[in-house]
Amino acid sequence: MEYISIDLAEIPYRFEIELAGDVFTFEIHYNHEFDFFTVDLEKNGEVLVYGEKIVYGRPLFSAISDSRLPKVKIVPRDPSGQATRVGWDELETSVFLFVEPLEGETG
Repeated sequence: MEYISIDLAEIPYRFEIELAGDVFTFEIHYNHEFDFFTVDLEKNGEVLVYGEKIVYGRPLFSAISDSRLPKVKIVPRDPSGQATRVGWDELETSVFLFVEPLEGETG
């Protein structure tokens, strides 16, 4: 299963990624005080989402209805089933941002 790799040593940082044929820019931030991560999302230089908190088991951007968003689900989860949150100790250790097709999409 495909996942988006996050380089904890580089945070805050930006990277481009192709998802379902479209190129997006992700910017990853970390809140040291409350131990959580956020994502800003851009497409073609336009900010689509600012400060989306990465929450375990909840697809990123799921509360937003915008046709410019990625045509995939990005779901933070732990394949071992042990983690229940996405903090510094979990992300890229046991929790990964898995890329999955949307329901009804084969693609």
